[in-house]
Amino acid sequence: MSSTAGAGALPRRPRGPTVLQAGQLATLGLLLALAAVAWLLTDSRMAGMDAGPGTDPGAFSFYVVTWVVMMAAMMFPSIAPMVLMHRNLEAGRRARGQPTAGGTTALFVAGYLAVWGASGLLAYGALKLGRSLDGGLLAWHRGGRWTAAILLLAAAAYELTPAKRACLTRCRSPLAFLIGSWREGRSGALSMGINHGAWCLGCCWMLMIALFALGAMSIPWMIVISVLIAAEKLLPWRRVGTLGVAVVLAALAIGVAAAPQNVPALTVPGSPSAMRATSAMQDPATRMSGSMDSGSMKNGSTGSSTAMGK
Repeated sequence: MSSTAGAGALPRRPRGPTVLQAGQLATLGLLLALAAVAWLLTDSRMAGMDAGPGTDPGAFSFYVVTWVVMMAAMMFPSIAPMVLMHRNLEAGRRARGQPTAGGTTALFVAGYLAVWGASGLLAYGALKLGRSLDGGLLAWHRGGRWTAAILLLAAAAYELTPAKRACLTRCRSPLAFLIGSWREGRSGALSMGINHGAWCLGCCWMLMIALFALGAMSIPWMIVISVLIAAEKLLPWRRVGTLGVAVVLAALAIGVAAAPQNVPALTVPGSPSAMRATSAMQDPATRMSGSMDSGSMKNGSTGSSTAMGK
């Protein structure tokens, strides 16, 4: 008798993707599609804006929407393992007949994004307060250049701290994080998303400060920071990832301090590229209808009159 025949034979595993695998692929595809759309929207909203260090964030309403879209673009790829694990745990509970609520994974992502949205409000307030108090001290050709270099060095140093290690460990361990912080229902999913967002913020807040030092409205620098975030969260070698990120940030700090004009993709305030951005922004044909009020860029977004950009 064949070893595969008879009542005691093990059932064959069905070929092709299982329902769980299909659900994983659908969730991952949706998350990446949303990130792609967010990148396109970010590129559209930032068209014609000055991409240099210390760019004025613009009108509050414009900034808030742009910031949230930016965070979706930059963070969704790197949180994919956590989102998929949450989805799998919920699917497993349903398979065992345990009560579950619909839409919990979406609420988990919403809670995560809410934390980053709140962090953007704090950044906006800090930028506006700094501009009102600095008296031109942080203009690029005074202290701005050195301030940007110091912030980049601080971001590099943070990569090697115990606080960074603790936050990154939770971001890199989806199963351990979710089991340790599991909450039932929709409100529980939202709470877990907020909790994860807080750990992620603790992990990446200095990288976001580095982004502001390099040019928060710069698509190339957004991509660079996104790649650094994904590398240290997703690569199997945690120490290699964090050390590599620290080295990149330190090298950028040296470049900004020593020869900013030679740093690739850096829009140096007062340079021809910054002036072209200013001219394009002043051309009504290149402005986004309704995205900024008439005063949103007054004294800002140009290389000649912003903090770290005079």
